[in-house]
Amino acid sequence: MWMLAALLLLVPSSGKAATLEKPVLSLHPPWTTIFKGERVTLRCDGYHPLLLELRPISTLWYLGHVLLPSHKKSIEVQAPGVYRCQTRGAPVSDPIHLSVSNDWLILQVPYAAVFEGEPLVMRCRGWYDKVVYKLHYYHDGQAVRYFHSSTNYTVLQARASDSGHYQCSGTMRIPVESAPMFSSKVAVTVQELFQTPVLRTLSPQEARGRVVLRCETRLHPQKRDTPLQFAFYKYSRPVRRFDWGAEYTVPEPEVEELESYWCEAATTSRSVRKRSPWLQLPGRASVLAPTTAPAPQAAALAPGDKPLSFRKTPVSRSVPSVTSVPNSTFAGLQFPAGHDATAEPHACEPLPTSADQSREALQAKVDLLLREMQLLKGVLGRVVLGLKDPQALRELTDNPETPTSHVTVNPATPETTVVEGRRVDS
Repeated sequence: MWMLAALLLLVPSSGKAATLEKPVLSLHPPWTTIFKGERVTLRCDGYHPLLLELRPISTLWYLGHVLLPSHKKSIEVQAPGVYRCQTRGAPVSDPIHLSVSNDWLILQVPYAAVFEGEPLVMRCRGWYDKVVYKLHYYHDGQAVRYFHSSTNYTVLQARASDSGHYQCSGTMRIPVESAPMFSSKVAVTVQELFQTPVLRTLSPQEARGRVVLRCETRLHPQKRDTPLQFAFYKYSRPVRRFDWGAEYTVPEPEVEELESYWCEAATTSRSVRKRSPWLQLPGRASVLAPTTAPAPQAAALAPGDKPLSFRKTPVSRSVPSVTSVPNSTFAGLQFPAGHDATAEPHACEPLPTSADQSREALQAKVDLLLREMQLLKGVLGRVVLGLKDPQALRELTDNPETPTSHVTVNPATPETTVVEGRRVDS
């Protein structure tokens, strides 16, 4: 009779069987890799209703798909494999992978999931706790930390970027110091504590005639009790600092123009902070009257593109400025018969532009520079000749037929140099 009553109590008035949460499987000590011959303890903790206490609670243990003979709450094991447990009426627990090594060096990592913001601890252990010297830790093939002797490697606040494959190396004195030894690589995954938040606008019905923003995110199922706080920003200026509320009401004066808002979610200790993409908030007309013409959709920008300050892009409405200047020569112009002064003028030759004038002036300067270089070349040639053969230079100077170059500058045009050839009279 008591078994029938128990079954009746397990079935609620809706007719559906009551479901229990799956038990929690833990490992002691909390390392997933051990040396051959060592033992560890597995413990299965589950929720047991008072009703089930009428009979002794039995726990089922599984190694792979094999049912183990023990029914105790905790067991000691030394065989490698995947372990699970189950209590009566509850689902099977999450697995624990236990590895057994026969190497000189092993890297031990925690069995439990490590979440963002939590410490990640690793231990490089020598055979049966022998001291490891010249210890290196590696992350995805890159050395990240060095210790003189056996020391745990700790990441104080783990991030998603800390996920990857880890390895350690070192030497041991057995009895003399050995060559460097390497452990096997171990995969480590840092779990996401909560998703990247998304900033949304509430519907006009939910907002009751106001413009309300909501910062939405979702915690990991195992961390659903973690408290989060939210902050809201307009451009780079905080409009509401961290608080427990996930909603923010936009002030009335700021609704009339398109402004950029974003939000940030964080733990109370600020060990994990995540910001949402940008939201282009539409004006009141498009928010409160959705039946009107569709407003531009909200533009989401990448978090890494957040500028330090913002200004709206000015809309160019400039036109060529025209200044009215009285033309004194207009009255003296004579037009042929049958032609109006306002008629379309005849085609005329285009005036030289400033670019053409600059090109001509530059060409004149280049020609002058070339002439001066030729003159300088002649002068230097005479100097060299005088140093080598003074007699030849004297004969060349006494020769009346030898032309010399002379440079004159027209004072009226200082930028123009005339090079004239003259004969030197003896």
